[in-house]
Amino acid sequence: MSARDGTSALGHRLISGRLVIATHNKGKLAEMRELLAPYGIEAVSAGELGLGEPDETGTTFRDNARIKAIAAAKASGLPSFSDDSGVVVDALDGEPGIHSARWAGPDKDFRAAMQRIEDELQSRGAMTPAQRRAAFVSALCVAWPDGHLEDFEARVDGTLIWPPRGDKGFGYDPMFVPDGHTRTFGEMSSDEKHGLPPKGAGLSHRARAFMKLAEACLATPAR
Repeated sequence: MSARDGTSALGHRLISGRLVIATHNKGKLAEMRELLAPYGIEAVSAGELGLGEPDETGTTFRDNARIKAIAAAKASGLPSFSDDSGVVVDALDGEPGIHSARWAGPDKDFRAAMQRIEDELQSRGAMTPAQRRAAFVSALCVAWPDGHLEDFEARVDGTLIWPPRGDKGFGYDPMFVPDGHTRTFGEMSSDEKHGLPPKGAGLSHRARAFMKLAEACLATPAR
């Protein structure tokens, strides 16, 4: 089986042509487009197509990624790619987790969401780095109109700091320092955070999940 019949050497379905990115989040959209660009994939967002946002009723990141990708594939008639991701804080029993976006409210005020996490940590006496362990998790799903699904998940572990640092990235990036680094995601350039080799190390949760997806479902980009 090969790219000639639309199947990768690993037995997964290859992505080609036009792809809907099932998000209305500008930060996620920018990262996904950057990740897909070397593979010659034409990416159009759900927002650009006027597609609605389905209710995320799943209990896991993977569930919600599937809900979004399937809804966009059915509505557009095109393969659709979605991400569901968030920060999982050990001292908060895994919260906000799949509710990470909801903690920012309808106005997507992540400064307020970061303050809420900090307030919760302080109320539980979680002040030392060992007590402030967290991870970013990303689940990626590609859904085709015929119902075929491919999905992948990855995480990056780290520590939450306060006050937040940096104005790059989005969401909770300014308070998250990945293991092995001294700067937050909010202080890193896009290449440092989610750039793939040779430009970057595929550091972020989304980049790590994307590398799994690329190996399985994307043809090797032309050099």
